[in-house]
Order: sequence, then C-alpha cells, then structure tokens
Amino acid sequence: MNQLHVAVGVIGRPDGCVLIARRPAHTHLGGYWEFPGGKLEPGETVVQALERELREELAITVEPLHPLIRIRHTYPDRRVLLDVWRVNCLSGEPVGLQGQAVCWVSPDHLTDYCFPAANRPIVTASRLPACYAILDHDGSRDGLMQRLDHLLDSGIHLIQFRAKPLDLHQYNTLAAAVIDRAAVYRARVMLNTAPDNPVLHRAAGLHLTASRLMSLTTRPLPQAAWLGASCHNMKELCQAERIGADFALLSPVLPTPSHPDQPGLGWDAFAKAVDTVNLPVYALGGLHPTDSQTVWEHGGQGVAGIRGFLA
Repeated sequence: MNQLHVAVGVIGRPDGCVLIARRPAHTHLGGYWEFPGGKLEPGETVVQALERELREELAITVEPLHPLIRIRHTYPDRRVLLDVWRVNCLSGEPVGLQGQAVCWVSPDHLTDYCFPAANRPIVTASRLPACYAILDHDGSRDGLMQRLDHLLDSGIHLIQFRAKPLDLHQYNTLAAAVIDRAAVYRARVMLNTAPDNPVLHRAAGLHLTASRLMSLTTRPLPQAAWLGASCHNMKELCQAERIGADFALLSPVLPTPSHPDQPGLGWDAFAKAVDTVNLPVYALGGLHPTDSQTVWEHGGQGVAGIRGFLA
C-alpha cells in the first residue's frame, strides 16, 4: 500500500478550545470525529496543504504555529502519515463546507468523542502542555514547597514529583501536599512511585522510571489517568509505546551539569527516535523552557527539566 501523507491541524482559539470535525457517513471512517486537514497535493509543503485544506473545508484563514506530532498508522485498506501542526484561527467562523459537523471542544473533553485509532495520540498531544517540570525532594519540606510555588507562579501546569530517599508514608504525605498546592493553580501532578500506591487516585497519573517501565508487560493503570515514562534509548521508547504510555521523556538530549561525562543524544538522534514512535515525547537534559521551539522543530512535544525551570 502507498502511504497517504496528510496535513492535520490542531486549531486553537483564545479560550483554549480546539476544533474537531465529524467525518461524513459515506466517507472512510464515517461518523468518527477527527482533527481537520487533508492530503498533500504534489509539490505542496505541509504548511501550504494545511492552509489550503482548512480554507476549502472550513472557510477559515489560519496561522500554522509549529509541528506537534507525526503519526504513522496502517488501516486494513491504507497507510497514513499524519503530519500534525498547532494552528491559530486568524479569521472566519468554521463552517463544514463539505457537510461535516464541526465543534469547539475543551482539550480535557476530547476523550468524550470517538476518534479513529490514528488520531488518539493527537488527542493526547493536544491535551499535554509544552513544559513538564520535575520536582525533586532534597530533604527540606520548606525548600520543596518553595520550588513548587516558583514552578506554579511561572505558569507550569504539569509537574512530576519524585522523592527516591523517602519511605512510602513520607512520600505519600508530601505527595498529598504537592497535589493540594498545585490544585489551587489548576496544575496537575504526576507521581513517580509504584503503580499500586493508593495515593495515585489523587494525582493526574503515574510516571515510570526506565527500570520500572522495562519490567512491565501491560499498562499498569486505567486509561483515564496519565501514564508517562522516562526513556534513554530506542528500546525503552518502543517499550513505552508498546505498553500504552501516554507520553515519554527522552534524555539526555544535551550534556547536563549533573552528568558532565555523559554525552547527550544530540538533536538529530532525538528527532529520529521521536519519529519512530506514535506518542508525544518531551526532551530532557541541558534544556530551558525557552528551548521549546527547537524541540518542536525536531518533533518533540516540549521541554522537560529540573534546574532549567528553577532558573
């Protein structure tokens, strides 16, 4: 089967909602919801195809902002490459010019709609922020909460809490405090802990260490909760996709002060790895939130970090 190259737009408006369209009943996968777009014509770039398709299908003028994710999927009758971009609607009110229903949806409500299998990683990528901060416990509760406040005041909305030296009771006590503080800012907290830890029911989800990731054969928690994973190579990244992780961290991209003798993957290797799997991947290691544009240009979801978010 030939591969169909499709430009797809996650179209946003100022209130954060994104636009989805329902495929007409007589078309392939009719009745399913999808993110608007269409196939590239000969000689077109992805941006050109996206601008043309959204004008022809929805009567809107758009501004493609940056790449979001690339998805390869094989259906029984076709193979598709979905080239997905974040897009701003500049002018016009979307209208289904081909008879398709359209609606604006809050990202957190996208899971209420039925999407084709190839669109599911796009749903996840559209719900995840561009920054993922890691909050480590260094022995001081006050210091921990001060760093948390700094992250929250900086507008960080997804935080991983880890505290390796603590026992279960100590970890859960601090985790509850972190979750409560983050909730005031409507921020979400991922817990780096065992999959059977009861405090997970209060968190946004579970973040797996690489060793814990490689010990699993199936997804360890329900689909309603986020599942993230730390990866350092292609084997671990493919394992994250295999067990149904929602997103992954790939590190180290660049050398870091904590591991000066460990060479980074580099951007070319990062881009190649990310393009191999169908899940959002954050870049970690030697990065700052201002590096988001570089990460997007190499196929990543955004920046993950520790020190870079506290500078």
